[in-house]
Amino acid sequence: MQNVLPLNSCNDENQFARINSFSLNAVEQTTLIRLAIEILELRHRPGESFNSPQATRDYLRLHLSDRKNEIFGVLFLDNKHRLIANEELFTGSVSSASVYPRVVAQRTLECNASAVIFYHNHPSGDPEPSQSDIHITKRLNSALELIDVRTLDHFVIGNEGTISFADRGLI
Repeated sequence: MQNVLPLNSCNDENQFARINSFSLNAVEQTTLIRLAIEILELRHRPGESFNSPQATRDYLRLHLSDRKNEIFGVLFLDNKHRLIANEELFTGSVSSASVYPRVVAQRTLECNASAVIFYHNHPSGDPEPSQSDIHITKRLNSALELIDVRTLDHFVIGNEGTISFADRGLI
């Protein structure tokens, strides 16, 4: 993989300025998605700080967009919100995934994380959190508070958008 130019690079040339999604064939779209994921993974590799909620949303949306089953994952962060690990902990059906606070707490301790960001997808496309999503987030947050780990956010990703629990005041 090549290095990514910083966002404030002096290179003003935009090779993609005249390209739109309708002008790309299926192979080109797949290649562009793969390149975007590579760029976002470089920006979200271990040791990188999570200081842009929008970049995190974009990364998670690309990461989960084609999944047919529900996936629940955790971004484990250090005390400066740098990524330690990104792990998909639970896989479910098309409409739900069982999430176990004990497993999340165990992995958090194993990673020596100071903070976490939860994420999961809704294969239906609608990112609106369910009551069960809100309930499990509260349970996870309560469990992690006991071991002095902060829950920064929980993103729900769907084809129709991304919802942040922090933006909604649910965390």
